[in-house]
Formats: sequence, structure tokens, C-alpha cells
Amino acid sequence: MAAVNDPSLLWAQDAWVGGGWRARVLLRIGADGRWADVQPDVPAPAQASVLPGPVLPGVVNAHSHAFQRAFAGMAERRSGAMDDFWTWRDRMYGVALRISPEQLHAVAAQLYAELLAGGYTHVCEFHYLQHAPDGSRYADPLVMGRALARAAQDAGIGLTLLPVLYERAGFRQPALRDDQRRFATSVEDVIALNTGMRALDAGSVMAGVAIHSLRAAASESVAALADWHRHVDGPIHIHIAEQTTEVDECVAATGLRPIEWLDRHVALDSRWQLVHATHATEAEIEAAARRGAGVVICPTTEANLGDGLPDLLRWLDQRAMLAIGSDSHVTRNWPAELRLLEYGQRLQLHRRNVAAAPEIGLDATATRLFDRVLAGGAMAAGFDAWGLVEGARADFGVLDLAAPGLLGAPPSQLLDALVFAADAPAFREVWVAGQRRVVDGHHLQQASTAGAFVQAMRELWSQG
Repeated sequence: MAAVNDPSLLWAQDAWVGGGWRARVLLRIGADGRWADVQPDVPAPAQASVLPGPVLPGVVNAHSHAFQRAFAGMAERRSGAMDDFWTWRDRMYGVALRISPEQLHAVAAQLYAELLAGGYTHVCEFHYLQHAPDGSRYADPLVMGRALARAAQDAGIGLTLLPVLYERAGFRQPALRDDQRRFATSVEDVIALNTGMRALDAGSVMAGVAIHSLRAAASESVAALADWHRHVDGPIHIHIAEQTTEVDECVAATGLRPIEWLDRHVALDSRWQLVHATHATEAEIEAAARRGAGVVICPTTEANLGDGLPDLLRWLDQRAMLAIGSDSHVTRNWPAELRLLEYGQRLQLHRRNVAAAPEIGLDATATRLFDRVLAGGAMAAGFDAWGLVEGARADFGVLDLAAPGLLGAPPSQLLDALVFAADAPAFREVWVAGQRRVVDGHHLQQASTAGAFVQAMRELWSQG
């Protein structure tokens, strides 16, 4: 009699365990959707399901504005003498002012399905779109957050929802602009939103908080939210030092650079995530790393917006926790983010394999970056354990060995090929919490999700 298949028991010929490829790996999923057992060098049991390719842990997308998926590719024309982050932002607000909760759900569900196909299994949603288009408050203050949580559940991706403190238009502008009216929150609002999201029975949905930026929140409010945050679980994220104008304005208003101000005025620790930090000085990087704060770099968005390049080597050499995010979602697979992160450094420094460190036994660029973003992404999302380890959520991707860029690659260099030669998502399957969400490279709800997304896009773009 043939052995009865055990759906909780998986086996991979090769899997990324402990920072490298291990052979013949047995993976057992517990009833809670976490790894109950991970054992390399085990022959395939008769009752195990054999996975159809090499296995990599899922990656956390540590910075997302889901509604901006409706704007991706829609700002690539210039009508004036100058186009930069600030002109892009003004155009982006046009979508932010129109999108409804129903449209947000459709856009986010499509985005999250695409992120899964790109190898991400969890996303940190930097959520500042709170109110009705006219700026009035919804009867249910969680309505936009619920739309995101429902989209994550529908797609099957994990979510850390980060309601955002957003009070003013700039250091010298104590009120919001009219086109920022949907974003308005106080410290009390953010705490209430966090509490409300924690109370939801929403599966793999977690909650933290965020501060939009130092320019968008009064120093007293930043300090108050930081003080509250010291007594609760979850991460706290902030946009910081993304633009040189922002840095200059911070120095003019406070006498300090942005990360320097944070280091002096709040108790930075490992739950703090510094998003972008593109224009951080050597001293600021050292201070943030010393405090244990993480940095979230968003290479494709930062390139799209002309932000500049981070001092990646210094962040790496200081052993700071490093995560990546797709932010405005012009790209939605993590190998592309790592590729551009490294290529930006090569173009700037006129060198190759910049992130590699053979002097400490890390000669493979992709390996060093991948392992750093696995650990940093877990911290950014609020996880204690991540990857193919017992107790971590059973998230992983299965590589398609027939994909362009991977076909024929030596097994020991598959990660290198994935990051630097695969020009499209190369995952055959993607699993979250022990459930398969992507099969043969396609999300299981792809057709219905895409239909709702196209309808939402027609509605949004017929208005302007």
C-alpha cells in the first residue's frame, strides 16, 4: 500500500538554512503555521511532499504605501523645467485624494498578490491614508486600515500595519496643506488606531506605529509617541533623511541633522526603523547602529525619485540591521531591490561586488545582502524568529530552475543568479504560514484580484 501523504511534512533537495544551501532538508509545519522541525541531511520520507525546487525563506517587504501601486508608472513625464521628489509628491497626492476604501482594497490585494509572486511573504504598511476625501473622519476610523488588512488576508500575505503620525506640512508650517487633509492624525489617534488594529481577529496581521517624518510631526508629539511606544510591543518606523532639502530644513529649524536629532531626543533601540536614511553622515550611521536601530532602504523607489544613494558599506560595516522595501511599488520583487542596491554602489564607487566582504569570509555579494535583509526585515516587522528555523512562521519560496537566469546555474550559485541574472520573478511556489499562495509562478487568486484592480484603476484614472 502506498504511503499516505502528510500535508504538514515537506522535503527539499536544497534549502537555505543557517546562511547557506543545505541538502536534503526535511521541513515540518506545525498546527500553528510555524516550523515545528527543520532538519538538513535527511532522506525524503515516503509520506513527505517533495518540493519542486530549491527553497529560500520568504523576505519581509519593510516599507510599503499600498495605495501608490495605483500610481506606479504614472509619473514618468515632465512638463516643467524641473521634476524631483517634491513635484512627484504633488502629483501622487491626486491619487491619495480620490481613492476610496473599496478601491484601496482592490489595489492592495493586487499589490500583495504581486509581492507574493516576487518572493515577499510579509509587508510593513506605512499607513497614513486615514480619512475621507474631503478630510472628514469616517464613522469607523479603522475603515482604511481594515481595507488593507482584508486585502492582506485575501492575498494570503502577512502584514504589519503602521498607522502614521502626520500633523503638519513642514518644520515652518504648523498645519497640513489642504491636499494632505486625508492624512491628519494626532498622537492619540495613532495610539487608538494601533489599539484597534491589535483587537482585530485578522490572522497574520500585526500592528506597530510610525511617524511620517520629523518635518511632519512636532517634536513634542514625536517625543510623546516614542514615550508611549516604550511600553508596548511592535516596531516604530519613520521616514528620515530621504531628501537633502529635508536635511537642510531640519538643520535650520533644530540645529541638528535628522538622525542626529532622533539620537539626542528619543530612546532609539532595535524597534526603531529608519526608512531611507539616504543622506546620513558617518556619525549618524554609527550612532544609529550603536543604538540598535534598523535602516530600511528602498532602492527602486529611491532611484525612481532621484533621492540619491545610501552609504551602504558603512551601514554594513557598522553591522546595522538592514531591511528593504518596495515603497511606491515601481518594482515588486526583492531580487530586483538587492540588485539595484548593489549596482548603485558599483556605479558610484566604480567597483564590483561592493557588498561582498571576503576578509570576513563573505565573498558572495548576494549572500551577504540576502542574510542581512532576512534578519533586518524580521526586526522591522516585529518578529523574534524568521527563516527556515524552528518557531518561525513557515514562509518560503521555491525557485523555478527553468526560469531565465536560473536555467543551468550551478546549485551553489543559485542565489547569485537569482539576484544578478534573473530579470523577472523566478519563484515557482510561495508559501505563507504553511499555506501555498503562489503555484507555477501565479497567485492562486490572480484572475479575480486582477479584475477588481483593473476596475479600480479605471475609476481612479477616469477622474483625472
